[in-house]
Amino acid sequence: MAVDELQAIIQRCQVLEEADFKGEDFNLFQVAGQKCLEDGYASQLLEVIQNEKNKVIIKNMGWNLISPLVRCIFMYKQEDDKREHCLKILDKLAQLCNPKELFLGLLEQIEQTSGEQVCQTIMLLLQPLQTVLLKLQNKKAYSVGLSLAMIMNQLTPIPVPYTKQQIQEDKLGLCQCCNAVVDFAKPFVSEVVKNMEKSSEYNDMELKEELLKFCMKSLKYPLLTAQLEQLEGIEEHPFRHFATEIIDILWNIRELIPLVFLHRKGKSPHWENQEFADIEQKNSADSLACLSYLMFVQHFGIDCFPMVFSPSYLLQCNMTHIEVLLIRTEESMLSKGLDLFESCLLRMENNSLLHQNLEFRGFINVPQVLVKVMTLCPIEHLRKKSLNILQLFIDKFDAEGKYTLFRCLLKTSNHAGVEGYVIKNIKDQIHLSLTKACDNIWFTGHHLISLLDLVLLLPEGAETDLLQNSDRIMASLNLLRYLIIKDCESDNQTGVWTILAKIEQNFLKPLHVGLNMSKAHYEAEIKNKKENRREAHSSNTVCSLTVSGEKMPAMTTEMQLQVLHSALFTFDLIESVLSRVEELIEVKIKGGMDENS
Repeated sequence: MAVDELQAIIQRCQVLEEADFKGEDFNLFQVAGQKCLEDGYASQLLEVIQNEKNKVIIKNMGWNLISPLVRCIFMYKQEDDKREHCLKILDKLAQLCNPKELFLGLLEQIEQTSGEQVCQTIMLLLQPLQTVLLKLQNKKAYSVGLSLAMIMNQLTPIPVPYTKQQIQEDKLGLCQCCNAVVDFAKPFVSEVVKNMEKSSEYNDMELKEELLKFCMKSLKYPLLTAQLEQLEGIEEHPFRHFATEIIDILWNIRELIPLVFLHRKGKSPHWENQEFADIEQKNSADSLACLSYLMFVQHFGIDCFPMVFSPSYLLQCNMTHIEVLLIRTEESMLSKGLDLFESCLLRMENNSLLHQNLEFRGFINVPQVLVKVMTLCPIEHLRKKSLNILQLFIDKFDAEGKYTLFRCLLKTSNHAGVEGYVIKNIKDQIHLSLTKACDNIWFTGHHLISLLDLVLLLPEGAETDLLQNSDRIMASLNLLRYLIIKDCESDNQTGVWTILAKIEQNFLKPLHVGLNMSKAHYEAEIKNKKENRREAHSSNTVCSLTVSGEKMPAMTTEMQLQVLHSALFTFDLIESVLSRVEELIEVKIKGGMDENS
């Protein structure tokens, strides 16, 4: 029945001129063709399409069959003959149909797909879409760009497989689909390359710009999110292969080096809406950061790279990209930022990075962002790695650079643990200055005095929360103890003896008062808890406790007592070091007096 209806429409249209086809004819052909497919007569429909007499009809009306055809292909199983007939119909339509009409039909089908069928639909339609685009004469670049943009927009919501198992399973087909899209783009890349080879002043930039946009989108998704390390048991990592192909396209269209060094972003559209302009800029920044990661960490395209740049210049070029990656919270992006930063630093000799680099915004911003990763990131191995990289960054600077960086971190970190770590580094630099033959003006004399003014004080005087600031306080006391032992009053290389009265006023005396207040407060708390425990029916009563201004999770009285005793132990430790420092000062001053008398 369906085949008879189709034959009747075909016979009627065969006698008509192309210009005489009416809207009614198109509708009848679509309905009859769709019914043939749904009723299982795909082989008969294929014969109609293959018949030379029907060439003109198929050219004008065939594109209407795309939607039902795709539905039927997914309906039949892989080995079903009917599915094979449908695939042959699709291939024939790509050859015979009006390219413009079929292009719109294919694109509409890709746009309408959703859920688990997105990758399957795209992979199914890539070949006919490529065939049609290669036939287009007018607006080819625009059509290629529209196709690639539509495909990438459809793929972007799909979660990127990250673990080895997810990559191997590739449940939604994203890995396979991404590499199929690159193959789809290759003829258009070849066309651009061919035109550039013909003329050194290649003027038709439209197709090249569309391919560049596609590469930039691919760098942001899926590559920015993807796991790109070599994985044991995966012979050809699909995302590594995809990354290689994207780098190759950029190299072939002569955009790889300009993107890496000149931060070229292509022709960005002018957005009247500032929000759209900001999104465009952020997307571009993400893509360029991923490109730098691919080149300098994974070494994709490194063979194309000119080996003429100094390590410090490469670091300078990459600081913006490192910052872009480190401000993200996703593990895949954070780890890429840390790897890129580490890779750039490992290329450099210690003490070789000039202090003038700190005049660039990135050299100040990145360590501050790194501190946030160290202190706030919930992933332990990334916190540890960020600490190691901060030390690496410090080690690369010259003396003045270290000095400036320490001042910056002390003023901006707002974290006692980080401040304690910086103070330990200051102590190490002072030690080098005192033990080396060459004089280091930045960690002795008046420069050091200025730095000690930031270190040897309590932020809020006697009211400072000693428990919360214990790391900083212990590091400061250890530094002061070291200075008193190593630097004689008669030498006073560090200048510590010059400002001793100020240190006692701003640091040691307020610390004494603060310790007495804190110990009294916590001892009272312990006494109160013990009395409450005796009154309670059970020591397992759950209550709340506030330590250092932060409410702790619900704890039993026993647990609270342990926390309070731990705080008291910290105060005792601080008091012990403080007493030792004051003893040393007294001994040194007395010794100096004895020498003078």
